Amino acid sequence: MVARLRELQALRVFVDVHVSLSLCLTKVSSDVEGPKVNSTSDTHRHEIARKFTAVIPHSLALGMSIEDLGDGEAVMKIPYDERFIGDPETGVLHGGVITALLDSCCGTAVISHPATKGPTATLDLRIDYMRAARPGEAVLAFAQCYRQTRSVAFVRAVAYETDRDDPIATATGAFTVAPASEPKS
Repeated sequence: MVARLRELQALRVFVDVHVSLSLCLTKVSSDVEGPKVNSTSDTHRHEIARKFTAVIPHSLALGMSIEDLGDGEAVMKIPYDERFIGDPETGVLHGGVITALLDSCCGTAVISHPATKGPTATLDLRIDYMRAARPGEAVLAFAQCYRQTRSVAFVRAVAYETDRDDPIATATGAFTVAPASEPKS
C-alpha cells in the first residue's frame, strides 16, 4: 500500500510538472536578459535550459542539477536521497526517480539544441531498465538530441552512476518543438 501511494504521489508530481511545462519556459525566457527565446545564441539557449531546470518543482524536490550542457546534449545528476527509496529492504531508488531524471535530461538536451526555437514537452518516452541503481550513489543521465524536424525532436539517453557503459536504464524519446516562425511579408 505504501509503495502504491509513493507511485501515485510521484505520478501526480510528474503530471503537474508536464502540465505547467510551457508556462515555466515562458517565464524563464522572459527572465533572461538579451535575445528572446527564438534566438540562436548558444549562451542564451544554455541559460534558458539551466533556468528551466531550476524552476521545475520536481527537479528541485529531487535535487537535480545540470552537470554539463552542450549543443543538443546534457548531463544531469540526482543525488542519492533516502526519501526516494523504492525498496526499503535494498535501499534502491524508486524507478520513478530515474524516469524523472531521464525525462528532464532529455528535455534539457532539446532546449539546448541549436534548432530549438521555443518550449518543449514530452510526446513519447520509452525507458528500458537494465538494473537497479546502486544504493548510496548519485545517478547521472546523459541525453543527446540527435535529430529535429519542424515540430518534433528525437532524443536518446542513458542513466548511470559512473560509467555510461554500465547503464541503469536507457531511454529514447520524442519531444515537441515549436516550429520556427515564418518571416512576415
